[in-house]
Amino acid sequence: MSKTNSDKKTSIHTKVGDRVVVTSGKDKGKMGNVKEVITKDGTVLVEGVNIVTKAQKANPMAGIQGGLNKMEAPLNASKVMVVCPACEKATRVKHEVRNDKKVRVCKKCNETIDV
Repeated sequence: MSKTNSDKKTSIHTKVGDRVVVTSGKDKGKMGNVKEVITKDGTVLVEGVNIVTKAQKANPMAGIQGGLNKMEAPLNASKVMVVCPACEKATRVKHEVRNDKKVRVCKKCNETIDV
């Protein structure tokens, strides 16, 4: 069997804990921290961004109350940019080897993003 496109994992420029800004869509300009990176789908889950309303059926056995719940939905990774902690600007990321370690570097101020 050959691999299909859905089986491939995509490389994503963000990591869990990164501060990002949304570049397009209904939440354009909002900032938040990355909670989860889903490489299979090429998406990221950002705190307080892309809030959707989900209809939840009650399940008393599991202690789940029914109703309309607001939750965060994943965004495509191409719609977010990493915010540099040094210059506080949304920036692209380049990879360099510094002190025998591969790190992510801000394209604007040339400071390392990885700590």
